[in-house]
Amino acid sequence: MQDSELVSIALPVRDAADRLEAVVRSALAQDHPHIELVVSDNASTDGTEELCRDLAAGDPRIVYHRHPQNVGLLGNFTHAARISRGAFVRWIGDDDRLEPSCVSRAMAAFAADERLVLVTNQVSYTGPGGQVHTSPYTGTGLDSDDPVERFGEMLRLLNESPYVIDPLYGLLRRGPATGIPRRNMLREDEVFAAKLALAGPWAHVPEVLSHRNWRQERITGLARRLDVPSWQSHLANTLQCRELLGWVREADLDEEQRRRARAAVLRMYARRQRRTIVHRGRKLLAMARVV
Repeated sequence: MQDSELVSIALPVRDAADRLEAVVRSALAQDHPHIELVVSDNASTDGTEELCRDLAAGDPRIVYHRHPQNVGLLGNFTHAARISRGAFVRWIGDDDRLEPSCVSRAMAAFAADERLVLVTNQVSYTGPGGQVHTSPYTGTGLDSDDPVERFGEMLRLLNESPYVIDPLYGLLRRGPATGIPRRNMLREDEVFAAKLALAGPWAHVPEVLSHRNWRQERITGLARRLDVPSWQSHLANTLQCRELLGWVREADLDEEQRRRARAAVLRMYARRQRRTIVHRGRKLLAMARVV
């Protein structure tokens, strides 16, 4: 087997014994013949370790690693990719499901276009009440050779429906998956998506090939899960903007491209700030009515 054919499915877990087997079956059922499943266990306190060791003993495609101490959500997420061996990496959540052709359809897109750094697919999202959402992506900007056009398109999508495209759960070339620096912060997933857009062109498979569970979460609760200071929840837009502008400054862009990229960040920031102000105004109005 050639390393260039190996696809690593990276599965970060913590206390997931009650749902892990279905995810593992889904990953190993891919019709692409060269798969490894890398399970990174973030110091689970339930039966996850025992289950994973049993599963790994029964299938040589499973690689299991356990952290002795909690390394954080993002730390475990990135570690699962770093210890993988594949030329291509795809993350999967501990309650996700892949269609059998998910990896092979993405690999076909890579084979057809050597420029690509990422291939996404349409995703279906199941909410807490069992309702299913999915939205097709019909844009073209993400496959452009112009990095700022891709960047601007990704920032536009971040202000639209969260169901349209999910770059963190696409298939990536190993370099971008493991080489782009990441910072533990609120909306880090959106920052990483924008960095990926600058890294190279993407392709998109307009077919539901993966399934995720979705729940709305207050930003303060997310801050606790990420173990970031609670004050960040009040400045999330500003911190995200600052991080994006810092990356634009470091990216391999000429001055005209840098100017366009900064303008795209500021447009996104202005739109989000307006939305935040409107939301807070409605909350204050509702409180005033109660009083």
